[in-house]
Amino acid sequence: MTTFNLQPEVLENDIIKLIPLQENHFKELHEAASDPLIWEQYPIKDRYKLEVFKPFFDGAINSKGAFLILDKVTNEVMGTSRFYDYNTEKSSVGIGFTFITRKFWGGPYNKALKKLMIDYAFEHLSSVIFHVAEQNFRSQKAVLKLGAEKINEVNFNMNGVDVIHYEYELIKKL
Repeated sequence: MTTFNLQPEVLENDIIKLIPLQENHFKELHEAASDPLIWEQYPIKDRYKLEVFKPFFDGAINSKGAFLILDKVTNEVMGTSRFYDYNTEKSSVGIGFTFITRKFWGGPYNKALKKLMIDYAFEHLSSVIFHVAEQNFRSQKAVLKLGAEKINEVNFNMNGVDVIHYEYELIKKL
């Protein structure tokens, strides 16, 4: 097995393109994130505000595993996602911290995004982990549609508040 790179240069399929997130993407990504309805089921519901979005963006940059999601045809910014919690012993990586603008909800985009990231991860690893907040029903349904199974409940401290997340795992089929 080759070494897993948290942030390869470009991942793309027929409808989306992922490029490594960079500092100069802040303005356009914040613009995409400025819709309050995107965040209504997330633990941090006011992430559309500049002062709340900035730490999220900085965390993405510092993770060295984040991507800007682009519509492959128009190059329009659709959102962001990232790889995190790479574990060599368990041969696993997390996929999350994802948001997609409402314009791209309900179509093939989230599934195409996750498939792109999962396929890349499975070239190197045996499982993919997703952590979804207890109240994020949209994301829970989406993860289950991918074939992931709920394996645990974990508490994450988010801005001083413990938030229950469900942990899902998708295991590579041999």
